[in-house]
Amino acid sequence: MSINSINYHSFYKEVVKNKSVYSIKDESGFPTPISENGKRAMPFWSSEKRAMNIISNSKNYSKFQIEKIPLNLFLNNWLTGLIKDDLMIGINWSGSKATGFDLNPKDVLYNFNELLKQKN
Repeated sequence: MSINSINYHSFYKEVVKNKSVYSIKDESGFPTPISENGKRAMPFWSSEKRAMNIISNSKNYSKFQIEKIPLNLFLNNWLTGLIKDDLMIGINWSGSKATGFDLNPKDVLYNFNELLKQKN
């Protein structure tokens, strides 16, 4: 199993457990770099530690600050905004080049809704 695959599965598990996601921002706002598939992606992490690792290990994000987002706000506002803006969602990017899976926010929303149904 690749590190990206492990980070993918950890994302959902950790976010549901902690009831929050983390992103990073600077004075210009939240990053939306162009991903390998040619679309823009906004990164999110399932823990503050994971987000801090990107700030610490990636020169592109070394001046960014962590932004904690409650899960309900992420599901009800952020994901719908990303859908509207036609952005992908990067999950648990890692390494000095900040790489990982980029997913359609509709799929992420569906996956969370299914997981939360199972927990109730």
